Amino acid sequence: MNREPTYQAARAVAATVADHFRRHLAAARAQGEQHLAPEPDEATIAAIIDAAFWASLRREEGVSPKISLAFAPPEEVEQPIVFEHRLALTANFLTKLAPAVERPEIHLGVWSENDELYVWGATRTVPSFCFVLEVIEPGLLVIKHRRSDGFGKFANVAVLKGEHIKVIDENGTSLPDCPELLTSLLAFTSPSSWHQGHESVNLLVQLAASMRAHGHGGSLLVIPAGTECWRESIVHPILYSIVPPFTGLTDLMSQDVAQRSQRLWQTAMRRAVDTVAGLTAVDGATVISDQYELYAFGAKIRRAAHSTPVEEIITTEPIVGDRAVVVHPGQTGGTRHLSAAQFVYDCRDAMALVASQDGRFTIFAWSPCENMVHAHRVDTLLL
Repeated sequence: MNREPTYQAARAVAATVADHFRRHLAAARAQGEQHLAPEPDEATIAAIIDAAFWASLRREEGVSPKISLAFAPPEEVEQPIVFEHRLALTANFLTKLAPAVERPEIHLGVWSENDELYVWGATRTVPSFCFVLEVIEPGLLVIKHRRSDGFGKFANVAVLKGEHIKVIDENGTSLPDCPELLTSLLAFTSPSSWHQGHESVNLLVQLAASMRAHGHGGSLLVIPAGTECWRESIVHPILYSIVPPFTGLTDLMSQDVAQRSQRLWQTAMRRAVDTVAGLTAVDGATVISDQYELYAFGAKIRRAAHSTPVEEIITTEPIVGDRAVVVHPGQTGGTRHLSAAQFVYDCRDAMALVASQDGRFTIFAWSPCENMVHAHRVDTLLL
């Protein structure tokens, strides 16, 4: 690219991001995947980030832009909207176009010719492992790509906030021990995990993203199917108990893999996910089984009669360079976080997913290696 980026973080992160896409695309090709995205080089990545960052600091009619950019030519996407005249990739044009693509799943298409990047139009679809850059708010950018299975939440690669860079630790190496725990919870898209049956775990990611999106905050308790110990940690009577349990998610997940690739199934799944996640906006916790049966919502958590107050938990964030810290559970958030930590402390086969109104998201799970509750801060995965 002829123009050098002036946003320092763009240059700092470009090589790491380029290596991520290089590795993932090579692994996908080795496994015989088709319709893969083109590989972005460092200069392209830095230039796209630079333009998006400066656009994010502008305002159009008093509104900060929300933009998603996808690096792919129009012939590699379905039903592209192609401009008659291509536009230069500049902050000015991106700001002007932002109102047209601020809704979810719409991307401005970016491609290059003669070493110059340009915006060719818009698209709702992108090929597998397509470099996507999303502007969330002024100065906050997320680099991501579509998951290998093609459904649901995109996989985040890195988050940039001003000069601060967070690179997702896709292999869980930031954890002090049991690195497979977070990998199994959130189904990182490292090549080693693609064909290890993470479809059910991926559903937890969709539920977490939907919980975060409604903006009211909430708690989701995931308990082993067929167990009753969780009831000891809930105030009775449960005002909004579900009898028989709602099995909408369970029924959809029981369908075979071939059906899951169909648009009708994906639409039904999104609706079911949003239905269950929406219940978490009600004061109290929503309770589902690990088979996704819905038992209750608005449930009040209490300390089990046989238990003691949880005094310490370990906290980590799945980003490169993070270090585990042992804290009092009250330091992770308010009453919702404290009660979730207590629930997992009392019911150690369960998990608790907690969304804050400010966008923070934490997954609480018992760590047998540390012999304490582990709070996984996963905001960077859900943006």
